[in-house]
Amino acid sequence: MREPQDQGEGEATARRQRNEQAILEAAEEVFARYGYRGASVQAIAEAAGLPKSNVLYYVGSKRRLYVALLERMMARWNAMLDDISVEDDPAKVLEAFIRSKMALTRAHPQGSRLFAAEVLGGAPFLQEYLRGDLRDWVQARARVFEQWAERGLMDAVDPVWLIFLIWSATQHYADFEPQVLGITGREALSDHDHQDITDFLCQLILKGCGIRR
Repeated sequence: MREPQDQGEGEATARRQRNEQAILEAAEEVFARYGYRGASVQAIAEAAGLPKSNVLYYVGSKRRLYVALLERMMARWNAMLDDISVEDDPAKVLEAFIRSKMALTRAHPQGSRLFAAEVLGGAPFLQEYLRGDLRDWVQARARVFEQWAERGLMDAVDPVWLIFLIWSATQHYADFEPQVLGITGREALSDHDHQDITDFLCQLILKGCGIRR
């Protein structure tokens, strides 16, 4: 049986996790709607249903919260490629990456729009991340793609441009949703639409890389 103190600590940890998750979800919505300058900690606190002092206690500052959201979004998107090796099948790896990226962008469209807005604004809060951790991540993945090409498993396409292509193609339907809906005449994209789009991207990108599925 747990000691009362241990049970209390467990409840406190669970409460902290719930509050942090509520803050992140609220911040994603507020930042995506108003941008960094237009958003306020007070607005985020109200959206999260917490006092402003609690938000600052958990996240430290608006800037830290904003950067944490952006980095979390990139980590989500790229998790599928974190552990790849030259021994893996490029068809399976790239198809899984495209499908997971499409699913995540659909599940978190505000996070995708938030990242797009930051980059379109010159990425003032992400320069260190882009030139450091993310650049290293891309170069490591690129080396694996090059080794696949050397083994004849795919064409010798530029691996960095390929990563950019997958990023942009899978984010388009969230970042430019009004354009997509206006041109297609839809109120919203259905499950079937997303399936068709994902299948289309897998076919186009893998075939363009000379990969047989």
